[in-house]
Amino acid sequence: MTADRKKEARDKFLLGGIVVKAGLSKADRAFLLGGLIELARVITGSEEHWRLRDIGKEVFRAPSLDPSSPRVEENA
Repeated sequence: MTADRKKEARDKFLLGGIVVKAGLSKADRAFLLGGLIELARVITGSEEHWRLRDIGKEVFRAPSLDPSSPRVEENA
């Protein structure tokens, strides 16, 4: 496996962990994609961007309620 493919696989694993951490592992894929598209429309640096980022930072700092869930790194 090349270094690029390893990095891509790791990125996908970490993104999957974020979905699990958010409690959305059983959510409909179309719902998830729609939500991500809406998030992509939020202007970087806007009040909404910072509000959502702050929520995410809090969740990363909080201990997981599910010990079997993968550890997701914030800035991996």
